Amino acid sequence: MLAVFLAIGAVATVIAFGIFTPELDRRKALKLFKGLVGGSIAVIILAFFLFMTPSTALAEGTQQTASAKSVNGNAMIGVALSTGLAALGAGIAVGMTGAAAIGAISEDPKMLGRSLIFVGLAEGIAIYGLIISIMIFGRV
Repeated sequence: MLAVFLAIGAVATVIAFGIFTPELDRRKALKLFKGLVGGSIAVIILAFFLFMTPSTALAEGTQQTASAKSVNGNAMIGVALSTGLAALGAGIAVGMTGAAAIGAISEDPKMLGRSLIFVGLAEGIAIYGLIISIMIFGRV
């Protein structure tokens, strides 16, 4: 529960960064952004250690070993990483190819179809990550 509140605080901080950044100069905004990224990484690590500890209170009549819990937990970490990192990579790729596509279309409108193909290929990275996470989730 503490990690949820910390994550909400990190999101609120990022929103505040977006609101107050236009009044800062570039150097101060970059320093603030690095601090926010470091804080977000700290929140993720804290949440990881809070939620990955084995539970000592099991319901009556259930027998679950620590190895089965760790396999399930490791699989869920794999699901989260494959989806999250693929979406992050797709976002970076779509941002770069989309900007280049807009530039090409502004010079020659006939380039619309060709440029959309490359943007769609970049978006496919997220779909591949989602497929891998579904495959991992199906094995658990």
